[in-house]
Amino acid sequence: MIIVTGATGFIGKNLVQALVDKRVVPYLIDNFTNSEPHDIHPNCVYYGGDVQDISKIHPSKVDVIYHLAAQSRVQPSFEDPVGSVESNVNGTLAVLEYARKHKCRVVYAGSSSKHQNIYDSPYSTTKALGEDLCYMYRECYDVDVQICRFYNIYGPGESLDPINGNVIGIWRHQIQTNQTIKIVGDGEQRRDFTHVSDLVDALITIGESKLTHTDAWELGTGVNHSINDLYSIFKERYPNIQKEHIPDQKGNYKKTLRINDDALEILNWKPQDRLKDYILKLR
Repeated sequence: MIIVTGATGFIGKNLVQALVDKRVVPYLIDNFTNSEPHDIHPNCVYYGGDVQDISKIHPSKVDVIYHLAAQSRVQPSFEDPVGSVESNVNGTLAVLEYARKHKCRVVYAGSSSKHQNIYDSPYSTTKALGEDLCYMYRECYDVDVQICRFYNIYGPGESLDPINGNVIGIWRHQIQTNQTIKIVGDGEQRRDFTHVSDLVDALITIGESKLTHTDAWELGTGVNHSINDLYSIFKERYPNIQKEHIPDQKGNYKKTLRINDDALEILNWKPQDRLKDYILKLR
């Protein structure tokens, strides 16, 4: 039995589809904070509810929990720090306690913000606190928890929400609504953009294997692009767009880039830099 929390979100939907393609039917948990009921995969068992209610699920045997449920964006976290704690800390605590009782592996969606100043946003702080809980349950209770640090994920199904989307999704929304492209700050901040299909491949490998990492699996492409470079690719795809620079924002760190090759060397993971190809094929 496999449980996926945050199963109707961007990454969750891609993971669930990949599991179904492998003839795995997971239990799905999602409270639809950033999704809709129609996002439920029709071939899966939808439990519903908030991740903090995971203790109410009583399958015969749980093998893996993919814990993706989170408040997952930096800027919205400033507006709702309490919600960030509820989701990213208390939700993670509930999952780890469930794993302790059911003796199953947890694949935790961590964040590359761990390598920045973790106190510069409620998002960064609460994701780091989630990692700390993982370390504690691993050390004190021998829970098999594997931390996976996500970098800047993009790809099919990404949110186009102007608040909760990633930069690519936000820009796609701005294009669809005939707005100028908003570039935060000078645009020289660099991001390790990672395609969701590569991420899902790594997650499934980690979930199915006995391989462990004493710290965390760094799941980034290993190549980064500046936001100005990203705009140039968008301009190639949409020649009529225009840009404007807006003031820098709190929590807007300068660089993300995968810090080691452990996932490549141990998992035989092979991520690809698909960014330009993906954008040029957008409709």
